[in-house]
Amino acid sequence: MQVRADRVSLEGHHGTLLPPTSLTVGEGDLAIVHGEPGVGVTAFGLALAGRLKPTTGTVTAEGVDTALPALVAVVDAPGVSDPDEALSLRVVVGEELALAHRPAGKEDVARWLAAHDAAPFAGSRFENLAPALRTRLLAELAAERKGVRVLVLDTPDRHTSHVDSWAGLARELAGRGLAVVVLTATTPLSALPFPPALLGSAEQPEPLHCAPPKAPSEAPPAVPEPTEELLESTDGVPE
Repeated sequence: MQVRADRVSLEGHHGTLLPPTSLTVGEGDLAIVHGEPGVGVTAFGLALAGRLKPTTGTVTAEGVDTALPALVAVVDAPGVSDPDEALSLRVVVGEELALAHRPAGKEDVARWLAAHDAAPFAGSRFENLAPALRTRLLAELAAERKGVRVLVLDTPDRHTSHVDSWAGLARELAGRGLAVVVLTATTPLSALPFPPALLGSAEQPEPLHCAPPKAPSEAPPAVPEPTEELLESTDGVPE
């Protein structure tokens, strides 16, 4: 499975939102896409997810029949998929579980929070969560939606300057076989863990592959064809 953005651009009412940008990610890949703070990075994430139609270029999913909006989840996009900051964590989790068509009753939410080491924060306002916890929980909830195989983490660096707080999570998610794209805007390029793709650049580095290679399936041992020597050695043997 691959998602391929080919020279995708977006024009807004007041000018260019997203200059032509290309990116390809597959299962187990981790890519960072960096752009100037503003709507451009989020616009690219929404285009990857099929939620914005590009002005030019195309976004295609290869090797899978799932449509882009069901295949790609954009996590914590400002003004799009970020939770209401005034809600409690338990309410946000309940809404996300319901969105994923999973049991979302009070006990279901409590079990989910306990399983993700977040039960002590159930009553906390979402705005008061530590940035690392916020990003991790939202990413885990998105990853559990049926059909989702690509996660776009939208500017987790807007919540914190600590790169490790989201970089380790992104590697872990990609290590599970998901394709992960992290959009960044405020982190200096020198502080990023590896070279990013740049909005508006035609030259894009290869994504980092984090998932272990799949073990080859074991085939039954081949039965050798009878050779002339084998036939001679069995000549005359009574049946």
